[in-house]
Amino acid sequence: MSEITSSSPVSARPLTISRLTQEIKRLLEVQIGRVHVEGEISNLTIARSGHAYFNLKDANAQISCVMWASGVSRLSFRPADGLQVEARGEISVYAPRGNYQLIVASMTEAGRGRLWLQFQELKERLEKEGLFAPERKQPIPFLPARIGVITSPTGAAIRDFLNVLGRRFAGMEVLIWPTLVQGEGAAAQIAHALRRFNALANVDVIVVTRGGGSIEDLWAFNEEPVARAIFDSRIPVISAVGHEVDFTIADFVADLRAPTPSAAAEIVVRSRREMAEQVEHLNIRLHRALSRTLERARMRLNVARNSYGMRRPLDRIHQTRQRLDELSLRMDRALQSRMRDTAHHLRRLTEMIEALNPTAILERGYSIVTRQRDGVIVRSADEVDRQDKIDVRTADGSFPARVEKPIAGEQLSFL
Repeated sequence: MSEITSSSPVSARPLTISRLTQEIKRLLEVQIGRVHVEGEISNLTIARSGHAYFNLKDANAQISCVMWASGVSRLSFRPADGLQVEARGEISVYAPRGNYQLIVASMTEAGRGRLWLQFQELKERLEKEGLFAPERKQPIPFLPARIGVITSPTGAAIRDFLNVLGRRFAGMEVLIWPTLVQGEGAAAQIAHALRRFNALANVDVIVVTRGGGSIEDLWAFNEEPVARAIFDSRIPVISAVGHEVDFTIADFVADLRAPTPSAAAEIVVRSRREMAEQVEHLNIRLHRALSRTLERARMRLNVARNSYGMRRPLDRIHQTRQRLDELSLRMDRALQSRMRDTAHHLRRLTEMIEALNPTAILERGYSIVTRQRDGVIVRSADEVDRQDKIDVRTADGSFPARVEKPIAGEQLSFL
């Protein structure tokens, strides 16, 4: 310790960084040693080895922690981000990075953290309102002409997104609306960007994205204004926030969730190469289908060409003419027969009319008598009186007469 605390610039020899770190590590382990702390788990990672790496934090500070696989296996609960725990362990220093950390020996669950409870409460409330309902999800355009991206213009998320997009479909137009993606004011900016994209209606799909982080880093995407703005969007929204294991309220409300910014780029557009291959495949199928159609048409033509009618076309014409002549003769015979029947019927009608003609009756010796005073035909002797003047009409003329004495009540016979 004398070398560290010595104030003589001449005699003091410079320390190596390793030596300084060792001294700091020894001081922390000796002076502080074992501790018992309470905090909220964030940024938890379980390595393949089974070791757990995470932060414990409160409202004002955080500390890096590591728990070896042997300790993790003895836990009675499953650690997760947002979980409030009590941890016992020793303060140490991780020399390669010069970071102090807590080596956790044991850990008990103290209850869910404040942010985690807020997350669950908002999630349950918005779900009851129907903001997560599958039936209100909008389809993502097959091939958008223009993509809107809401994110930090300097973050890794936009670089990953644009890199993947450029590989899949170079030249795709992208409009970036720069916003904060964490911290105070971030949620308001994200919600405003969503509303502005909808007001301008200048993109076909909106991607809301940022890289991974702790629950507090991603908290802007768990705030209600952002959820409401996504729900109200008339333009389909893809949420690509954090890593695959990270879930935010924005993910549940969005029309589609992408596990990472890179995955969002793969989802939002089809690969130009894949589309070109698909077009080529369709072109081959179309060519084959057209070839089959032409082949079927060629076969039908050959069948028609080799048919009896095509081999001796004049025979078909002669047969058709003969059939036409037959039908013409049949028509003439039917017409003549119909005319004969009609003439016979006409003669019968004429005979019947002649038989009923009054003139013909008069020619057989009968006459028609009418009273001169009123012109009424006299059908009975009772219809005339003595001295009545009458007219008598015969077949060849008529003459007047006078009734001398009516004879009534006698049956006259003309036989």
